Amino acid sequence: MTGDTINPTDDAARALVRQLLADMRHAALGVTHPETGAPYVARVALIWDGTAALTLVSTLSTHTQALLASPACAALIGEPGAKGDPLTHPRLTLHARAEPVDKPAHKDKWLAAVPKAKLYYDFADFMMFRLVPSGIDLNGGFGKAYRLGPDGF
Repeated sequence: MTGDTINPTDDAARALVRQLLADMRHAALGVTHPETGAPYVARVALIWDGTAALTLVSTLSTHTQALLASPACAALIGEPGAKGDPLTHPRLTLHARAEPVDKPAHKDKWLAAVPKAKLYYDFADFMMFRLVPSGIDLNGGFGKAYRLGPDGF
């Protein structure tokens, strides 16, 4: 392959990243399986708090055990639209490190974004992680690839 396929980051790319993060309510979360070391992907609820992503997960799940064992993770964010080729719709991969956070401190923000969670938010087996970004790979559609560092968006 010749040439660099990553575009210089511009204001439009940063605006698209901010929009995708603000709109997200779920994502595919990639982790390292705690028993096999193989890649493992799960769909999780995910919201943006302005500097990081928050996710509320059950300690009974494989992906939670994976984050506790190895906090490096990635989330695929952005859904295809109703029409057209799904690969032409914008999406991003958030590279992050998961840190457990105080669940009660984020309750109001979480329930405002994910109201159905009021049914299980206070269950003892649920905990919250903050996914602190280390970088973002943005695919804004064909020919619109960008790589942003943690301070680039």
